[in-house]
Amino acid sequence: MKKKLAIVISLILVFATLFCTACGNNEKPDADPAQGLSSVKINIGTGGTTGTYYGFCNTVATVLNEKVGSQLTVMSSGASKANILDVDDGIVQMAIVQNDVMDYAYNGTSLFEKDGAIKSFSTLGAVYAEVCQVIARADSGIKTLADLKGKKVSVGDSGSGVEFNAQQMLGAYDITFEDIDKQNLSFQASADALKDNKIDAFFCTAGAPTVAITDLATTTGIVIVEIDAEHLAQLQKDYGFYAEYTIPAGTYKGVDKDAKTVAVKATFIVSNNLSEQVVYELTKAIFENKDEYTHDKAKEMSLEYAVSSISVPFHPGAEKYFKEVGAIK
Repeated sequence: MKKKLAIVISLILVFATLFCTACGNNEKPDADPAQGLSSVKINIGTGGTTGTYYGFCNTVATVLNEKVGSQLTVMSSGASKANILDVDDGIVQMAIVQNDVMDYAYNGTSLFEKDGAIKSFSTLGAVYAEVCQVIARADSGIKTLADLKGKKVSVGDSGSGVEFNAQQMLGAYDITFEDIDKQNLSFQASADALKDNKIDAFFCTAGAPTVAITDLATTTGIVIVEIDAEHLAQLQKDYGFYAEYTIPAGTYKGVDKDAKTVAVKATFIVSNNLSEQVVYELTKAIFENKDEYTHDKAKEMSLEYAVSSISVPFHPGAEKYFKEVGAIK
């Protein structure tokens, strides 16, 4: 009797072990190092359906699904912060976000101070610039960020990434929000307020040209407020995710000279649950097919740009590819 009972218990333990192993594989099927890109379904978190994130990722997904047999599905979302939370929750396995917001998430600061640090994602690579534009009226006399002290300035929606950009950029000049008449307005509301002379300047972090600024410049003389080299260096020292950026002359009506500013980067991140092989193949496919993308932002893509001013560690698969092509030494 005892012998039969022992056999039954042994069988139960064997089946329990097999069941647990199967469950584990169902939870993270994409972590299998033997899998390649074509065998894994990957959801991509983007932004609103009318935004640049969504359109750009749709172009990339369409090309890669056709060219390399990937199974990429683009999903609309609330953009950077929401995308990082969705990766952490396993809703998406890949996303496009601002590199400053992903820094906040990884370190549990600023936008993620209440959420705490999130370490469930890694960098795949940066793709294009989101320019930190500071716009003032041409007749305001404002030329540099130092001139904003004491002025009425819109810094974007309260709690937004733009507000943190504004705080950090002003901080490089030892200016705090207490030193300005701070307004929290959307891009369009800021443009309207500047047009009506209700504010002196506003911050806008977006691809240049930005529609709200383009429309404003057709009716109102504007200047792009520049950041000088000394304060740029201080900003980059304090925050490793900022990159120098030049807004070319002619980007906006009436602005006939180049303007020096900074940019954050639209960056692909991936879940740490994706295997090294999958992310290696994904990174390779994204960057080696960039000439096939019809979206204008694809023109900004380069291997050098992909790896610079990134403060969150690269996924081992992405790092393998970038080392292979010499982008990372």
